[in-house]
Amino acid sequence: MLGSDAAPAEPSYLALFRVRGFARVALGTLLARLGAQMWEIVLVLFVLQRYRSASLAGLTVLLAILPGLALSPAVGALLDRQGRLRLMVIDYALTAVLMSTIVVLSVNHRLPPPLLLALVAILAVSNIMSITGARSLFPLMLPRTLWDRANGLDTSSYSLMAIIGPAIAGLVVARFGPEAGLLAIAVVAGLAGLSLVAVDEPLARVTAANSLIGDARAALRYVLQNQSLRGLAITLFVANLGFGVLPVGIPVLVLRHLHGSAATVGQVFAVFGVSGLVSGLLIGRLNSEGRERLLIAGCLAIQVPALAMLAFASSLPVVFATGVIAGLAGSAINVGIFALRQRRTDPAWFGRAFAVSMSLNIAGQPVGSALSGPLLEHSIALPFLLAAAITAVAVVAALVIIPKHPARRLSEVG
Repeated sequence: MLGSDAAPAEPSYLALFRVRGFARVALGTLLARLGAQMWEIVLVLFVLQRYRSASLAGLTVLLAILPGLALSPAVGALLDRQGRLRLMVIDYALTAVLMSTIVVLSVNHRLPPPLLLALVAILAVSNIMSITGARSLFPLMLPRTLWDRANGLDTSSYSLMAIIGPAIAGLVVARFGPEAGLLAIAVVAGLAGLSLVAVDEPLARVTAANSLIGDARAALRYVLQNQSLRGLAITLFVANLGFGVLPVGIPVLVLRHLHGSAATVGQVFAVFGVSGLVSGLLIGRLNSEGRERLLIAGCLAIQVPALAMLAFASSLPVVFATGVIAGLAGSAINVGIFALRQRRTDPAWFGRAFAVSMSLNIAGQPVGSALSGPLLEHSIALPFLLAAAITAVAVVAALVIIPKHPARRLSEVG
């Protein structure tokens, strides 16, 4: 039964876990996100320690993201055709196997860079299945009255893992080496897969009327013709173009200009995670229906002065304070995004449309990071001020391009 058609439930976080199968899906998603946060750290440390090449590290990070984004329309079509839970379990199992394979090859000195890059690219495509699968699964499992609670829990769990994952990864690699970090990720992925075994799929699979490529094209067309999803994609691409300065700009600011340490950089990002955790749980308690657009625009507007503050930050307390503000607002933005996407997408298109929508939204961040890097070599203030200006454009885009009310649902796009 679809979440929107299920019997009404009291809107509380406890009610989420009374829904059959939700606790196991939430546990699997939590474990998968822990592994993903560890992977971001362990991958770079592994390449730097074993290959002594920062260039190769940058290339592996790119291939850990880009192939998944490029193939997301096809992956979304597979999710609707084959079932989300089945493909999520396959992804978690494949992740465990490939992580173990990398370890075995590395220990035996049989992992040349091209083979490592190929395995990382396969993981990027595989991981999109579970990332999109989980995001599209929650609204199908739950009654509509619990969607906001689920979005709050979803956002907060992501923030929690953003705090715990890097800390665990750094500790394991420091004590036992990068191969041990990869094995730890393999174990976490395996446990995530086991948590989903025998959980019932909440929606019958879509009957394939076209080829996989045809369904992928239809998914892209659906998102582009859906005014709300198209407006969300444009708004978030622009916003993430501005936010892309943070992963590079904060370390440069803390290390080079405020004379902090690598540990200080980690603490700043931990503040983002803690603030996001609190914000997600609080915003999730509110009914966002009909207010999603204003929630996104309002919290984007809060990010504008936060980014501008970083341009002129002269002490670490200012950076930490900005992290609190940005973390609170960023988590609230995510809740608004999830809610808007869920309510303005036909449930039959959740897998395909969510995969395309999420990829279009995220695409701006790596572009922003790449563009900000050269600018940061010459100036700290300029990249952050440009990011603030770009984010202000995103605020206007949210109010102008995203419709106030949902249009007629596009259950079929010719």
